[in-house]
Amino acid sequence: MKDYYKTLGVDKTASKDEVKKAFRKLAHEFHPDKTKNDPVASAKFKEASEAYSVLSDDNKRKQYDMYGSAGPGFNPGQGGFNGAQGFGGFDFSQFQQGGGFQFNQGGMEFDLGDIFGEFFGGGRRPRKGRSINVDVQLTFKESIFGVEKEISIGKEKLLVKIPPGIETGQGLRVGGKGEEGAGGRGDLIVRVWVKEDRAFRKEGFDLVMDLPVKLTTALIGETVEIESLDGQLEVKIPAGTSHGEILRVKGKGVPYETHGAWSGQGRRGDLLIVTHVSMPKKLSKEAQKLIQDLKSQGL
Repeated sequence: MKDYYKTLGVDKTASKDEVKKAFRKLAHEFHPDKTKNDPVASAKFKEASEAYSVLSDDNKRKQYDMYGSAGPGFNPGQGGFNGAQGFGGFDFSQFQQGGGFQFNQGGMEFDLGDIFGEFFGGGRRPRKGRSINVDVQLTFKESIFGVEKEISIGKEKLLVKIPPGIETGQGLRVGGKGEEGAGGRGDLIVRVWVKEDRAFRKEGFDLVMDLPVKLTTALIGETVEIESLDGQLEVKIPAGTSHGEILRVKGKGVPYETHGAWSGQGRRGDLLIVTHVSMPKKLSKEAQKLIQDLKSQGL
């Protein structure tokens, strides 16, 4: 059974302030940012975090004092009772990036800025300003090839580069373009909404389109012109093409990054053309005779 009082080095009668002070001391000594790549220190930090998450909460401490860590409903891996998540699995290295934040532990909020602020400059870090959210609508073609959009934030105008292949609903973060705050400016979040296209849809890095094909073209084949996102393309319909067959045009799909950086010279997916063979609803007498001739030949 875990002894959280022993872990923090305090008596069972220790006050909340004494528990907090003891945890501060251990956290200062074993914090991952001060003991990088030290598995022993990391383990001690997690143990201290787990102990603090229980002893700093009146209800959890009362249950722990009654039943210990082996008591009913207690989950030592989570650092609390009834599945309440503790500090053990939290990545505290993110703390320095955001200027402090609140962490909720079973209904009780811990201000980590208050606890760890002294490690990084002697006091609680001032908070950054709030983020500003802006919606931008793109055509389907713009979403495929990428585009630069001018965004107005008050009197300030920004040119935001939207990468190729972006999905509708995705957000782009522009650092330092949000509201002013004591800890600096927040961020600008550009939320992208893509208009549907009547001819094309995206599946992964491929573009898909439906192509009506005449019965005669399906039977004997033909080269046809289609309007793609790259402009006019000639596509060969092979003889004997079936309804629902997929014709692939390589390199005419969605651009995507290679080697982690978009240079404009990366690879592209393919254009997939789904054939829809059109069956005539009415036939002239001459056409009927020709069909009968084909039938007599076993076609």
